[in-house]
Amino acid sequence: MSCPEDIDIRPITEAEIPGWIRALNTGFLRAPHVSDDEIADRSSYIVLSRTLAAFDGDKCVATFRSFPQELTAVGGAAVPADAITNVSVTATHRRRGLLTRMMALDLAAAKERGDVVATLIAAEYPIYGRYGFGPAAHAAEWTIDVPRTGLDRNRPAPDDGGRVDLVDGAEVRKLGPELHERLRRSRPGTVTRDDRWWQLNTGALRLERSSWKEPFYAVYRSPSGDVEGLAAYVCDDHWGDDKRPLNTATVKGLITTGPAAERALWHYLCSIDWITTVKTGGRAPDDLLPHLLPDPRAARLTTYADWLWVRILDVVRALEARTYESAGTLVLEVVDEAGLAGGRYLLEAGPDGARCTPSDREPQLTLPVGELARLWLGDESAVRLAALGSVREQQEGAASVADALLRTSRRPWCPDIF
Repeated sequence: MSCPEDIDIRPITEAEIPGWIRALNTGFLRAPHVSDDEIADRSSYIVLSRTLAAFDGDKCVATFRSFPQELTAVGGAAVPADAITNVSVTATHRRRGLLTRMMALDLAAAKERGDVVATLIAAEYPIYGRYGFGPAAHAAEWTIDVPRTGLDRNRPAPDDGGRVDLVDGAEVRKLGPELHERLRRSRPGTVTRDDRWWQLNTGALRLERSSWKEPFYAVYRSPSGDVEGLAAYVCDDHWGDDKRPLNTATVKGLITTGPAAERALWHYLCSIDWITTVKTGGRAPDDLLPHLLPDPRAARLTTYADWLWVRILDVVRALEARTYESAGTLVLEVVDEAGLAGGRYLLEAGPDGARCTPSDREPQLTLPVGELARLWLGDESAVRLAALGSVREQQEGAASVADALLRTSRRPWCPDIF
């Protein structure tokens, strides 16, 4: 067994891409075989300087990659983010600190670049808190029992004068990016989608390893003709022994810019002949969906979990980027064991803007940098975290002050995985 100090961690070279992919597939319990198609695809978009690996001799035994991203803060401002993905450690080399070393290299580089935050989707909960990440946005999924909804399935057209049309992938590539940008400017927690995302998710780019199945695409247009919603869904083919249809529509993605489009698309999905069950896919935890149905109990919550994890790298820029519905001041003592964002900060905020500066005042609230991420995106309550012992009030009532400043009326949501 190699000693940890004998294992080299560094960015990979182009010649090492196949071995890196094999280690990644192994770590994610996929068939380790590496195809020419996969090598060509990875080579087309990864940035070698941001693609790390651990080498035991000449064998890749751990993988790590990051890429540039923008994350929407409360109020709609986009902050530069270091998006982390493809993290794996081969089973034979676990518990040797390899991920810790790769994470330290990447976060230091992100801080040097000027990224405000780092982001990731965590496969397992306990891993990333020790690196300063906090679960900043959650996701929920519902399963809808269509016959129970109480909807009039003979009225599939929206009742607001708008319309729902089916389109193909080529049309989605024209309409989707602008619609997503409008959503991204209005919903904290959303992240950028590049052209490759739209190519992959509409079938223009098909990979050998992918099990992609062409979905149906439904577009909602407002009475004025503006595109305000898009849903992608697939259907199975399941019939009961008595020739009754028992088909399920599974939503692969549904984005809208307002409640009218949301209502119209969910009602449309529940009106499709033969469909008796609709699976919603990942939704915001405070989604309107259950209460868009005459009987909200027809939508059964099947998943509720942490989703987007955020790591603050620049406290001043993060707190100044977002908006605040009420006015107030708060002195925060941010604890960051990695030394990237710790310190004492005075936040002076209100509806007209915010100013955050290093301070020598006595702190009112002490918290780890990971808990700050949860509060920054507006999803969590400082009062609740204080009750859990995750943050500490240095001044009575400070957690309530933090809630009045930082909590939002709608919860953040990230509709993507990366």
